[in-house]
Amino acid sequence: MNSLELVTRLRTFLPSEAVLHEKEDLRPYECDGLSAYRQTPMIVVLPQTEDEVAQILRICHASKIPVVARGAGTGLSGGALPHAEGVLLSLAKLKCILELDPVARTARVQPGVRNLAISEAAAHHGLYYAPDPSSQIACSIGGNVAENSGGVHCLKYGLTVHNILKLRVLTIEGEALEIGGGGLDAAGYDLLALMTGSEGMLGIVTEVTVKLTPRPEKAQVVLAAFDDIRKAGDAVANVIAAGIIPAGMEMMDKITTRAVEEYIHAGYNLDAAAILLCESDGAAEEVAEEIQRVNEIMMQSGAIEIRTSRDEAERLRFWAGRKAAFPAAGRVSPDYYCMDGTIPRKNLALVLSGIEALSAEYGLRCMNVFHAGDGNLHPLILYDANRPGELELTEEFGAKILQMCIQAGGTITGEHGVGIEKINQMCSQFKTGELEMFHAVKAAFDSDGLLNPGKAVPTLRRCAEHGAMHVHRGEEKFPELPRF
Repeated sequence: MNSLELVTRLRTFLPSEAVLHEKEDLRPYECDGLSAYRQTPMIVVLPQTEDEVAQILRICHASKIPVVARGAGTGLSGGALPHAEGVLLSLAKLKCILELDPVARTARVQPGVRNLAISEAAAHHGLYYAPDPSSQIACSIGGNVAENSGGVHCLKYGLTVHNILKLRVLTIEGEALEIGGGGLDAAGYDLLALMTGSEGMLGIVTEVTVKLTPRPEKAQVVLAAFDDIRKAGDAVANVIAAGIIPAGMEMMDKITTRAVEEYIHAGYNLDAAAILLCESDGAAEEVAEEIQRVNEIMMQSGAIEIRTSRDEAERLRFWAGRKAAFPAAGRVSPDYYCMDGTIPRKNLALVLSGIEALSAEYGLRCMNVFHAGDGNLHPLILYDANRPGELELTEEFGAKILQMCIQAGGTITGEHGVGIEKINQMCSQFKTGELEMFHAVKAAFDSDGLLNPGKAVPTLRRCAEHGAMHVHRGEEKFPELPRF
């Protein structure tokens, strides 16, 4: 079936404006938040109902046409990069909150509902949806499920997988599956966890039942400044070692705080080598005690300045700076490349020093901002795509950061997914047998490989062609990188 035949077939049940095929209409969909990679899709469809999604999938399955699902397009790993000979399935119009149960503390929503919209709808019940990616004002819950997104408060409240109860999913054949349930456990394999973070490769999510969390009585933030990034890294480990699990714990280095302060005016110390934001929430007495302990630990860890938010407005201002780190990078550089690796907290200072060394080696600035509490790094490599060879240099720099994460006992992604960006590093992290198992799971759901092909899990041939080195738990070292 050629593209014009497919357009005609799709328009038998979709409005004409919901099937895009002219070049100028396809341009807005050629990339997601990772704009370094672009591909124009053959066709874009914008269904409004689950039944329409099912019909699209049945047609594509019958004609062996690839399908790439897309939410709000805020992803940062190229997970929604279109297929040149496939259909881009936008779920943006499935944006209804179908049910909100304040007694059960759940909400049943369609995949196009914005993350923040769930909390806004639940606010008058004193509830909210806990995972809060920096893009929460725009990102969709379906995309959050696809990437298992986290946010600044995931340390205490968990990732998407810890905050959902049930999914309704369509297979590539258009068959509806109910995964998960209302209870704390269920018989059989944990397919809910398998589907969450599967990057649209196993099925298309059409409904999500999320958990809602009571809003804490009080929340307060400690902002600590350090003259040495190692001291800040050690402070993170010291807080956790003291038995404190903050609601959120974030770190930014000097180049980041300067960029953010010029943009948001959050009141950060511009002379500090690094700043830490450590939030406590809960009952007022509990928060007061925890904040006092955090202040003591920060002082003992060598903080040169410690401030505690005095009211809700100041707390939000402190966080506004952190959440604006990515757009702030866009103000100081023509382009930036956001990495997403996770390491054990004890190696924070060492890996940050390694990134600093690589920055000097490649002659590219790097803004470091990350979820310090769970070791999820977000180095932002600043570059100019208009300079010949600079993107390729940036990719090489980023690949070495991910290799460092593996060597440090970590992983190549914490919440952004693998997509197309990190697919070569999958060859380094996983052995042949593990990759074969991933492909077997994919085949069980999508035997023809039509859902988001070429993403997340590399073929063994690809790994062989790239000569990828397997690095497991720090067994194998790269001489040009810091040794762990």
